[in-house]
Amino acid sequence: MTGVWIAVLVTAGGCYALKLAGLTVPQRVLANQRVRRFAELVPVALLAALAAVQSMTSGQSIDLDPARLAGMAAAVVALLLRAPFLVVIIAAAATAAALRAFGVG
Repeated sequence: MTGVWIAVLVTAGGCYALKLAGLTVPQRVLANQRVRRFAELVPVALLAALAAVQSMTSGQSIDLDPARLAGMAAAVVALLLRAPFLVVIIAAAATAAALRAFGVG
């Protein structure tokens, strides 16, 4: 088994353990306002970090690709206009694809 598959399996096990831990937390812990606020904000922070990494990096280097950045900008505009999630994804993909078709990026 390669190192990559070991990392994938360890990460999957860690994710499962974290999910299981979240389901078994006593109610009195979740009643704490600070814990509740933390639990509400962590997914947002993780999603923002994932979006930043995927849109501004290539491999292990920073790559400010204009087509990807324009796609992210289109997604942000669609989100600000309260578009459905599918429309947000299509707007981002269509913007990036159109710019790539015109040779940008």
